[in-house]
Amino acid sequence: MRKYLIVNADDLGLTSGVNRGIMEAHRDGILTSASLMVEGRGSEEAADLATATPRLSVGLHFILDGEGRCFLRDPAAAALEIRRQFDRFQTLLGRLPTHLDTHHHVHREPGLLQPLLALADEHGLPLREHSRIRHVPEFYGRWDDASHPEKISVEGLARILENEIGEGVSELGCHPGYIDDDLRSTYGRERELELATLTSPRLSNVLAAHGIELVNFSEAARLLAPVHQ
Repeated sequence: MRKYLIVNADDLGLTSGVNRGIMEAHRDGILTSASLMVEGRGSEEAADLATATPRLSVGLHFILDGEGRCFLRDPAAAALEIRRQFDRFQTLLGRLPTHLDTHHHVHREPGLLQPLLALADEHGLPLREHSRIRHVPEFYGRWDDASHPEKISVEGLARILENEIGEGVSELGCHPGYIDDDLRSTYGRERELELATLTSPRLSNVLAAHGIELVNFSEAARLLAPVHQ
């Protein structure tokens, strides 16, 4: 079996600078997919950019924690909010998302996991860590409240591609972007470092050396579809 890799950017729609970085990583680099925050400051701009970029698969990046949200403690309210954000995605994009995931991986919480799994099953969509697509989270530049640029360098990514991408379909998570006045995140400078890495011309040789083929979520769905005799 061959090695297929989705390179997915979280936080599409967070700010205009993040949107710009994600689109650049897709146009000039190895990024194949993104996950949209439907309530982000740049969500409407992101939807317009995504509509004009058909090769970029776009999923839904649920925000279910932070800023006074109580959904971790209220499963009934969580189910309603999940549906609301799902409907908002379709209003913005005019189509279903290609995949589902959550900000800060809160889908791991039992009270949030069940309604997300139900939604994924209802529409036949992959939910991160609960599908045949293996999630690879190691490409991240901030651990233990400290910046680790070496983790998101070209050399760091090359090691991940060599050691973590096996046969079948894998999803490499990333967070490229540009810092702007609207970005209120401790993950700032690292976004620009990720962008520089993801657009490095050196990566094409690394991918070829390890027999890795880039795909988006739509292509992965076809690869993983059952073969009917």
